Amino acid sequence: MKVKELFPYLRVKGAAAAIEFYRRAFEAKERFRLTEPDGRIGHAELELGDFVVMLSEEYPEHDLRGPRSIGGTSVTLHLHVDDADAWIRRAVAAGAEVVRPASDAFYGERSGTVRDPFGHEWLIGHQIEEVTPEEMQRRYTALLGGS
Repeated sequence: MKVKELFPYLRVKGAAAAIEFYRRAFEAKERFRLTEPDGRIGHAELELGDFVVMLSEEYPEHDLRGPRSIGGTSVTLHLHVDDADAWIRRAVAAGAEVVRPASDAFYGERSGTVRDPFGHEWLIGHQIEEVTPEEMQRRYTALLGGS
């Protein structure tokens, strides 16, 4: 047995608008979409660089709802980019809101978090230094007031 791939699958209220937002904010390219006769998007696939994100409209009749409908999200998508500050600015210009501004972190990354207009959170970051797991733990412990 072997896991071959892992795809984030987003549920949104307003899938067509979400596809447009991801195009503007993250340079997503639409692979395809499956549209129902009433216009509801049942499935779409977007390429973000070399990766695929899938999405669909909400289906409340099947208890499939997005973050705005359930009052938040417990998942963050980590988008690793070449320039976190520039990508965050781009996402905000496209309609995202800053949850946490970009800053340098103990684990060797500069990153910040935005919430897209559909309620999904994106941690956008780039590497600023190579940090071993041991050094990361030391820094994390010190950050939390340990020795």
